[in-house]
Amino acid sequence: MSAPLRTAAESQAQATFTALMWALSYPGSPQALPRTKATGILAIAEALVDLETSYYTPDPQLDQQIAQMGARRRDPDRAMYQFFPQLCSADLGVLWVAPIGTFRDPDQSATLVIGCQLGDGSRFRLRGPGIQGSTELRVGGLPDGFWALRAASNRYPLGWDVLLVDGERVIGLPRTTLVYPAP
Repeated sequence: MSAPLRTAAESQAQATFTALMWALSYPGSPQALPRTKATGILAIAEALVDLETSYYTPDPQLDQQIAQMGARRRDPDRAMYQFFPQLCSADLGVLWVAPIGTFRDPDQSATLVIGCQLGDGSRFRLRGPGIQGSTELRVGGLPDGFWALRAASNRYPLGWDVLLVDGERVIGLPRTTLVYPAP
């Protein structure tokens, strides 16, 4: 019995999902997203959102594109997937209300997909599951208050999973990953 054939879009979504799975399994290790016509963030949306999911984005163009996928647009305090092609200081108030889950349902937390510059900017040390000892991350393009807000919002098992996207590269930071400024 042979496996069913996938369309090109299904194959791309599966390859993107696989990259995201590895990014979250090995925090701080860049994973390559498949090359598609879509940008990295849009390709991630195509892999994650469907008729049963909710999303938020402040970007009008991305909002239109994701809405065509059938996902429900929600306010930031209820959206399970939140897409920020460029995160600015004004967006930190929006993130403050993003769902972190509950002790009964920690999986009801938001996944944040954020555009940034990987390999440039501030240096951080990462520790936690999926990291042998610790690893270093350099990331730019994020407002100063983002890391403090993430630390305040993550109280295991509660918190956000974060996907940092730079073009066709993605780094995953599950809520279990501790992020410290590097010396």
